[in-house]
Amino acid sequence: MTVIEVQHLQKRYGEHLAVADVSFRVEEGEVFCLLGPNGAGKSTTTEILEGYRARSGGSVRVLGHDPGDGDRAVGERVGIVLQECGVPLELTVAELLAMYGRPYPRRRPAEELIELVGLEGKRDARAGSLSGGQRRRLDLALALVGDPDLVFLDEPTTGFDPSARRGAWAAIRNLCALGKTVFLTTHFMDEAQALADRVAILRAGRIVAAGSPDELGGRSELPATVRFLAPAGADLPALPDAEVRPDGAHVTVTTRDAARGAHAVTSWALERGLELRDFTVTRPTLEDIYLRLTEPAADEAEEALR
Repeated sequence: MTVIEVQHLQKRYGEHLAVADVSFRVEEGEVFCLLGPNGAGKSTTTEILEGYRARSGGSVRVLGHDPGDGDRAVGERVGIVLQECGVPLELTVAELLAMYGRPYPRRRPAEELIELVGLEGKRDARAGSLSGGQRRRLDLALALVGDPDLVFLDEPTTGFDPSARRGAWAAIRNLCALGKTVFLTTHFMDEAQALADRVAILRAGRIVAAGSPDELGGRSELPATVRFLAPAGADLPALPDAEVRPDGAHVTVTTRDAARGAHAVTSWALERGLELRDFTVTRPTLEDIYLRLTEPAADEAEEALR
Protein backbone atom coordinates (compact mmCIF):
# COMPACT_ATOMS: atom_id res chain seq x y z
CA MET A 1 0.00 0.00 0.00
CA THR A 2 1.17 3.52 -0.78
CA VAL A 3 1.27 5.46 2.49
CA ILE A 4 2.43 8.83 1.11
CA GLU A 5 1.93 10.06 -2.45
CA VAL A 6 3.18 13.47 -3.52
CA GLN A 7 2.70 14.82 -7.04
CA HIS A 8 4.11 18.12 -8.33
CA LEU A 9 4.10 19.71 -4.88
CA GLN A 10 4.71 23.46 -4.74
CA LYS A 11 4.96 25.97 -1.93
CA ARG A 12 5.36 29.74 -2.35
CA TYR A 13 6.17 32.37 0.24
CA GLY A 14 5.33 35.54 -1.64
CA GLU A 15 7.60 35.55 -4.68
CA HIS A 16 9.90 32.88 -3.27
CA LEU A 17 9.26 29.35 -4.52
CA ALA A 18 10.48 27.21 -1.61
CA VAL A 19 9.23 23.93 -3.10
CA ALA A 20 9.24 24.03 -6.89
CA ASP A 21 8.08 20.63 -8.14
CA VAL A 22 8.40 17.61 -5.84
CA SER A 23 6.96 14.15 -6.53
CA PHE A 24 7.59 10.87 -4.69
CA ARG A 25 5.86 7.89 -3.08
CA VAL A 26 6.44 6.10 0.22
CA GLU A 27 5.31 2.51 0.49
CA GLU A 28 4.02 0.72 3.57
CA GLY A 29 6.68 -0.64 5.90
CA GLU A 30 9.66 1.22 4.45
CA VAL A 31 11.98 3.87 5.87
CA PHE A 32 12.03 6.80 3.45
CA CYS A 33 14.68 9.46 4.07
CA LEU A 34 14.51 13.02 2.75
CA LEU A 35 17.91 14.72 2.57
CA GLY A 36 18.85 18.25 1.62
CA PRO A 37 20.84 21.31 2.70
CA ASN A 38 19.27 24.14 4.65
CA GLY A 39 16.87 26.07 2.44
CA ALA A 40 16.30 23.19 0.02
CA GLY A 41 12.62 22.84 1.00
CA LYS A 42 12.96 19.78 3.22
CA SER A 43 11.23 21.20 6.31
CA THR A 44 8.47 22.82 4.25
CA THR A 45 7.75 19.55 2.44
CA THR A 46 7.66 17.63 5.71
CA GLU A 47 5.36 20.16 7.39
CA ILE A 48 2.92 19.93 4.46
CA LEU A 49 2.85 16.15 4.82
CA GLU A 50 2.23 16.49 8.56
CA GLY A 51 -0.67 18.89 7.95
CA TYR A 52 1.03 21.85 9.62
CA ARG A 53 1.43 23.95 6.46
CA ALA A 54 -0.78 24.52 3.41
CA ARG A 55 0.60 23.85 -0.05
CA SER A 56 0.45 26.25 -3.00
CA GLY A 57 0.07 23.60 -5.70
CA GLY A 58 0.17 19.90 -6.50
CA SER A 59 -1.43 17.03 -4.62
CA VAL A 60 -0.54 15.21 -1.40
CA ARG A 61 -2.11 12.05 0.03
CA VAL A 62 -1.12 10.66 3.43
CA LEU A 63 -2.76 7.35 4.38
CA GLY A 64 -5.20 7.99 1.56
CA HIS A 65 -6.26 11.47 2.75
CA ASP A 66 -5.29 15.07 2.16
CA PRO A 67 -3.33 16.13 5.29
CA GLY A 68 -4.56 19.68 4.81
CA ASP A 69 -8.10 18.60 5.72
CA GLY A 70 -7.14 18.00 9.37
CA ASP A 71 -8.98 14.68 9.50
CA ARG A 72 -8.76 13.45 13.12
CA ALA A 73 -9.00 9.82 12.05
CA VAL A 74 -5.81 10.30 10.02
CA GLY A 75 -4.09 12.18 12.85
CA GLU A 76 -4.69 9.22 15.15
CA ARG A 77 -2.69 7.02 12.75
CA VAL A 78 0.32 9.36 12.58
CA GLY A 79 3.14 9.87 15.10
CA ILE A 80 5.46 12.88 14.90
CA VAL A 81 8.85 13.54 16.49
CA LEU A 82 9.77 17.18 15.88
CA GLN A 83 13.29 18.61 16.17
CA GLU A 84 12.30 20.03 19.56
CA CYS A 85 9.48 18.55 21.64
CA GLY A 86 8.39 20.26 24.85
CA VAL A 87 6.87 18.16 27.65
CA PRO A 88 6.03 18.95 31.30
CA LEU A 89 9.36 18.31 32.98
CA GLU A 90 7.86 17.58 36.40
CA LEU A 91 5.98 14.50 35.16
CA THR A 92 7.51 11.03 35.07
CA VAL A 93 8.01 8.94 31.94
CA ALA A 94 5.05 6.71 32.87
CA GLU A 95 2.81 9.71 33.65
CA LEU A 96 3.62 11.35 30.33
CA LEU A 97 2.86 8.18 28.38
CA ALA A 98 -0.48 7.88 30.19
CA MET A 99 -1.37 11.53 29.57
CA TYR A 100 -0.38 11.55 25.88
CA GLY A 101 -2.08 8.22 25.24
CA ARG A 102 -5.45 9.21 26.70
CA PRO A 103 -6.99 10.70 23.49
CA TYR A 104 -6.16 7.71 21.28
CA PRO A 105 -8.63 4.89 20.68
CA ARG A 106 -5.79 2.37 20.50
CA ARG A 107 -2.80 2.69 22.79
CA ARG A 108 0.42 0.75 23.17
CA PRO A 109 1.18 -0.29 26.77
CA ALA A 110 3.61 2.04 28.54
CA GLU A 111 5.93 -0.79 29.57
CA GLU A 112 6.16 -1.98 25.98
CA LEU A 113 7.05 1.51 24.74
CA ILE A 114 9.63 2.03 27.47
CA GLU A 115 11.35 -1.19 26.43
CA LEU A 116 11.05 -0.39 22.72
CA VAL A 117 12.92 2.93 23.04
CA GLY A 118 15.46 1.69 25.58
CA LEU A 119 14.28 3.59 28.69
CA GLU A 120 14.17 0.62 31.03
CA GLY A 121 14.85 1.79 34.57
CA LYS A 122 13.53 5.30 33.83
CA ARG A 123 9.81 4.57 34.17
CA ASP A 124 9.44 6.67 37.32
CA ALA A 125 12.11 9.26 36.45
CA ARG A 126 10.89 12.82 35.91
CA ALA A 127 11.38 14.14 32.36
CA GLY A 128 13.51 16.99 33.69
CA SER A 129 16.05 14.53 35.09
CA LEU A 130 16.64 12.72 31.78
CA SER A 131 19.73 13.27 29.64
CA GLY A 132 19.38 14.76 26.16
CA GLY A 133 19.52 11.34 24.55
CA GLN A 134 16.97 9.92 26.98
CA ARG A 135 14.64 12.87 26.36
CA ARG A 136 14.82 12.17 22.63
CA ARG A 137 13.92 8.53 23.26
CA LEU A 138 10.99 9.72 25.35
CA ASP A 139 9.89 11.90 22.41
CA LEU A 140 9.86 8.78 20.24
CA ALA A 141 7.87 6.82 22.84
CA LEU A 142 5.28 9.62 23.03
CA ALA A 143 4.97 9.65 19.24
CA LEU A 144 4.26 5.91 19.31
CA VAL A 145 1.77 5.89 22.19
CA GLY A 146 -1.23 5.89 19.80
CA ASP A 147 0.17 2.91 17.85
CA PRO A 148 0.52 4.95 14.61
CA ASP A 149 0.89 3.42 11.17
CA LEU A 150 3.16 6.26 9.99
CA VAL A 151 5.91 7.98 12.00
CA PHE A 152 7.62 11.26 11.04
CA LEU A 153 11.11 11.59 12.52
CA ASP A 154 12.64 15.07 12.09
CA GLU A 155 16.38 15.04 12.89
CA PRO A 156 15.79 12.41 15.61
CA THR A 157 19.41 12.11 16.81
CA THR A 158 20.62 15.72 16.71
CA GLY A 159 22.86 16.32 19.73
CA PHE A 160 23.32 12.63 20.52
CA ASP A 161 26.67 11.10 21.40
CA PRO A 162 27.67 8.05 19.27
CA SER A 163 26.35 5.54 21.79
CA ALA A 164 22.98 7.28 22.11
CA ARG A 165 22.68 7.52 18.32
CA ARG A 166 23.17 3.77 17.95
CA GLY A 167 20.54 3.21 20.62
CA ALA A 168 18.09 5.43 18.75
CA TRP A 169 18.83 3.57 15.52
CA ALA A 170 17.96 0.31 17.26
CA ALA A 171 14.64 1.80 18.40
CA ILE A 172 13.86 2.93 14.84
CA ARG A 173 14.67 -0.53 13.49
CA ASN A 174 12.26 -1.92 16.09
CA LEU A 175 9.56 0.24 14.50
CA CYS A 176 10.24 -1.40 11.16
CA ALA A 177 9.96 -4.82 12.76
CA LEU A 178 6.46 -3.76 13.92
CA GLY A 179 5.50 -2.96 10.32
CA LYS A 180 5.47 0.83 10.74
CA THR A 181 6.28 3.24 7.92
CA VAL A 182 8.94 5.83 8.79
CA PHE A 183 9.51 9.21 7.11
CA LEU A 184 12.95 10.39 8.22
CA THR A 185 14.79 13.69 7.78
CA THR A 186 18.41 13.91 8.88
CA HIS A 187 21.69 15.68 8.20
CA PHE A 188 23.71 12.56 9.06
CA MET A 189 24.65 10.52 6.01
CA ASP A 190 25.64 7.48 8.09
CA GLU A 191 22.16 7.57 9.65
CA ALA A 192 20.49 7.56 6.23
CA GLN A 193 22.80 4.75 5.10
CA ALA A 194 22.06 2.66 8.18
CA LEU A 195 18.28 3.13 8.31
CA ALA A 196 16.78 4.09 4.96
CA ASP A 197 15.33 1.76 2.36
CA ARG A 198 15.13 4.68 -0.07
CA VAL A 199 16.56 8.19 -0.08
CA ALA A 200 15.57 11.35 -1.96
CA ILE A 201 17.83 14.41 -2.17
CA LEU A 202 16.27 17.87 -2.39
CA ARG A 203 18.10 20.83 -3.87
CA ALA A 204 16.48 24.22 -4.52
CA GLY A 205 12.99 22.81 -4.07
CA ARG A 206 13.39 19.88 -6.45
CA ILE A 207 14.38 16.23 -6.05
CA VAL A 208 17.68 15.75 -7.86
CA ALA A 209 18.18 12.04 -7.06
CA ALA A 210 16.22 9.20 -5.49
CA GLY A 211 16.88 5.52 -4.86
CA SER A 212 18.40 3.12 -2.37
CA PRO A 213 21.42 4.44 -0.41
CA ASP A 214 23.72 2.02 -2.25
CA GLU A 215 22.51 3.02 -5.72
CA LEU A 216 21.73 6.71 -5.30
CA GLY A 217 23.20 8.89 -8.05
CA GLY A 218 24.74 5.88 -9.78
CA ARG A 219 26.87 5.20 -6.70
CA SER A 220 27.13 1.46 -7.34
CA GLU A 221 28.58 2.16 -10.81
CA LEU A 222 31.22 4.70 -9.76
CA PRO A 223 34.91 3.75 -9.60
CA ALA A 224 36.31 2.09 -6.49
CA THR A 225 39.64 2.84 -4.87
CA VAL A 226 42.15 0.20 -3.75
CA ARG A 227 44.83 1.72 -1.52
CA PHE A 228 47.85 0.20 0.23
CA LEU A 229 51.21 1.14 1.67
CA ALA A 230 53.82 0.91 -1.06
CA PRO A 231 56.16 -2.07 -0.45
CA ALA A 232 59.80 -0.98 -0.15
CA GLY A 233 61.69 -1.21 -3.44
CA ALA A 234 58.75 -2.54 -5.45
CA ASP A 235 57.66 -1.11 -8.79
CA LEU A 236 54.06 -0.02 -9.15
CA PRO A 237 51.79 -2.79 -10.46
CA ALA A 238 50.75 -2.55 -14.12
CA LEU A 239 47.04 -3.37 -14.09
CA PRO A 240 44.72 -3.39 -17.11
CA ASP A 241 41.61 -1.20 -16.94
CA ALA A 242 42.85 0.59 -13.81
CA GLU A 243 44.67 3.80 -12.93
CA VAL A 244 47.67 3.20 -10.67
CA ARG A 245 49.44 6.17 -9.07
CA PRO A 246 51.65 6.93 -6.06
CA ASP A 247 49.86 8.68 -3.19
CA GLY A 248 52.53 9.78 -0.74
CA ALA A 249 53.78 6.61 0.95
CA HIS A 250 50.80 4.71 -0.46
CA VAL A 251 49.69 3.42 -3.84
CA THR A 252 46.18 4.19 -5.09
CA VAL A 253 44.44 2.07 -7.71
CA THR A 254 41.22 3.40 -9.24
CA THR A 255 39.07 0.78 -10.94
CA ARG A 256 35.49 0.27 -12.12
CA ASP A 257 35.45 -3.30 -10.78
CA ALA A 258 36.31 -3.32 -7.06
CA ALA A 259 36.53 -7.12 -6.74
CA ARG A 260 38.69 -7.55 -9.85
CA GLY A 261 40.92 -4.63 -8.90
CA ALA A 262 41.49 -5.98 -5.37
CA HIS A 263 42.18 -9.45 -6.78
CA ALA A 264 44.69 -8.08 -9.30
CA VAL A 265 46.58 -6.16 -6.59
CA THR A 266 46.73 -9.08 -4.15
CA SER A 267 47.80 -11.48 -6.95
CA TRP A 268 50.58 -9.07 -7.94
CA ALA A 269 51.77 -8.93 -4.33
CA LEU A 270 51.63 -12.72 -3.80
CA GLU A 271 53.60 -13.42 -6.99
CA ARG A 272 56.40 -11.19 -5.70
CA GLY A 273 56.20 -12.21 -2.07
CA LEU A 274 55.24 -8.69 -1.00
CA GLU A 275 53.36 -7.79 2.17
CA LEU A 276 50.47 -5.41 1.63
CA ARG A 277 50.03 -3.19 4.65
CA ASP A 278 47.20 -0.70 5.28
CA PHE A 279 45.16 -2.33 2.48
CA THR A 280 41.68 -0.86 1.90
CA VAL A 281 38.97 -1.04 -0.78
CA THR A 282 36.43 1.82 -0.81
CA ARG A 283 33.62 3.13 -2.98
CA PRO A 284 32.21 6.67 -2.96
CA THR A 285 30.11 7.10 0.17
CA LEU A 286 26.56 8.38 0.37
CA GLU A 287 28.04 11.63 1.71
CA ASP A 288 30.24 11.93 -1.40
CA ILE A 289 27.18 11.59 -3.63
CA TYR A 290 25.18 14.02 -1.49
CA LEU A 291 27.88 16.68 -1.69
CA ARG A 292 28.26 16.26 -5.46
CA LEU A 293 24.51 16.73 -5.92
CA THR A 294 24.00 19.66 -3.54
CA GLU A 295 27.15 21.79 -3.83
CA PRO A 296 27.07 24.94 -6.03
CA ALA A 297 28.57 23.10 -9.02
CA ALA A 298 26.05 20.27 -8.69
CA ASP A 299 24.57 20.81 -12.15
CA GLU A 300 27.78 19.58 -13.76
CA ALA A 301 28.16 16.81 -11.18
CA GLU A 302 24.59 15.61 -11.70
CA GLU A 303 25.18 15.45 -15.44
CA ALA A 304 28.41 13.48 -14.91
CA LEU A 305 26.60 10.88 -12.80
CA ARG A 306 24.09 10.05 -15.55
